[in-house]
Amino acid sequence: MHYKTVIVEDDPMISMINRSFLEKDSRFQLAQTFSNGQDALTWLQVHPVDLLILDVYMPQMTGLELLRALRQSEVYADVIMVTAANDNKTVDALFKLGVTDYLVKPFTAARFQQALDTFCHHHEALYAHSSIDQATLDSMFSSSTPPVQSIPKGMQAHTLSHIQQCLTQAPSQGYTCEDLACVSGLSSVTVRRYLTYLVHCGYASSQINYDTGGRPCTLYAPRSK
Repeated sequence: MHYKTVIVEDDPMISMINRSFLEKDSRFQLAQTFSNGQDALTWLQVHPVDLLILDVYMPQMTGLELLRALRQSEVYADVIMVTAANDNKTVDALFKLGVTDYLVKPFTAARFQQALDTFCHHHEALYAHSSIDQATLDSMFSSSTPPVQSIPKGMQAHTLSHIQQCLTQAPSQGYTCEDLACVSGLSSVTVRRYLTYLVHCGYASSQINYDTGGRPCTLYAPRSK
């Protein structure tokens, strides 16, 4: 099955990046791209699609205005936001309109792929059977990424996502803070701060390793929430 997808993004470079990431996943078929919300609205009211990859800040019609107009027109395609807009009011308004994921620019290829995987997981779980059991519902509504609005002041959503993605590459015993700093390309101080937050929220685990032959170290690993 191919999921018909539309990209609405006024920045040609970001639109090209979105397209290149999308085309690497054979489950998706790019139906159309638009550089403004008004043209996208006219087209989407006639052509049904499965997924919309949407920016907020655009000429003629913002992504928020477009999404409101689509819902009023009973167009209920799933939506992944890819945008620089991360203020609380905008994020809250978009989630209330049924946004399934939210990527803050700049984003990584891995985070974009995570959004696609989540969409596929939800869609396949939803339509695999005529009814859905509690375990399936729990897996659909669980999240491995803290919501944007919950991130403490001074932290960046894209940095948090990058560290989480790098953490998924950890060996079975986990990464030290220094290991993760090397993998992520960030400073140990930055990585330690974000890891402390992830552990506190339950999105990562930590344990002391005494088998180093020297000074004990802390090992970190991802944990599903």
